[in-house]
Amino acid sequence: MKKKILILAGGISKERLISLDTGLQVAKELKKNGYKVKISEPDGSLSKNINQFKPNVIFNALHGQFGEDGYIQTILEGFKIPYTHSGVIASSLAMDKAISKKIFIQNKINTPKYIKYSYEENNFDLIKNIEKKLKFPVVVKPINEGSSVNVFICTKKNISRILSSMKIYKEIMIEEFIGGREIQVAIMGNKKLGAIELKPKRKFYDYKAKYSANAKTQHIIPVKLSKNKLIEVMDLSLKAHKIIGCNGVTRSDFKFYKNKFYLLEINTQPGMTRLSLVPEIAKYKGISFIKLIEWILKDATTKK
Repeated sequence: MKKKILILAGGISKERLISLDTGLQVAKELKKNGYKVKISEPDGSLSKNINQFKPNVIFNALHGQFGEDGYIQTILEGFKIPYTHSGVIASSLAMDKAISKKIFIQNKINTPKYIKYSYEENNFDLIKNIEKKLKFPVVVKPINEGSSVNVFICTKKNISRILSSMKIYKEIMIEEFIGGREIQVAIMGNKKLGAIELKPKRKFYDYKAKYSANAKTQHIIPVKLSKNKLIEVMDLSLKAHKIIGCNGVTRSDFKFYKNKFYLLEINTQPGMTRLSLVPEIAKYKGISFIKLIEWILKDATTKK
């Protein structure tokens, strides 16, 4: 008899629509293969849905704040039911870009230089500080969002306007802009699954480039790197996965510039939509969508 799977999807983050898309596509695939499936929002009905449905495993298809930052994981721990992807601590560490960067640096993984910007502090010398530590252009991004939500490449001319538009975050990150190639690597447990290169038609691999087919982002697999360089980036991805303490599937995002890899971030709950990268990498490696989902579910029942 196939297991009962409750899929958590939706939520209140800016990635709600992507989460719903992930949840629907995972549910469709599971139902097609004989599983009993229920989709639930992470709202006031969650406890009731879990207690009535009595799932064997909870598939966490949430993205962004409250979905992959340790918040919902803390709630799920109370139900004593296996749930997919990383746990409370790894999720919170990976989602906080400032903390994860410190961990990368401590473990000798290249990552772009950065400064934290707080709207509550005196920042009169911000431009001078940027010119001294980072140089323009810079990347401005929230500390705890995913999917390139509200990520901007800023010059000296437009940074003040962009910063004014992001006051809802109270604190953000201003990061050194690294040019070069976009390389992303998927990890499956302790296995280096594979890599993919992205060539966006847009200025960079932003939200629209990720989720809109009209953006016509080029996906290149296999990645055209030397054997040694491919091994290097895969090893870096597995290292990041382990030092953060991740479970299940993760995807690490790199820039490759002047023969060096720079880790931008690690994603603990990569998307599972038709344009998502992990299923694409898995397919190239001979792992079907259902086999990938079933592996994630099995991993949830065996993780520490």
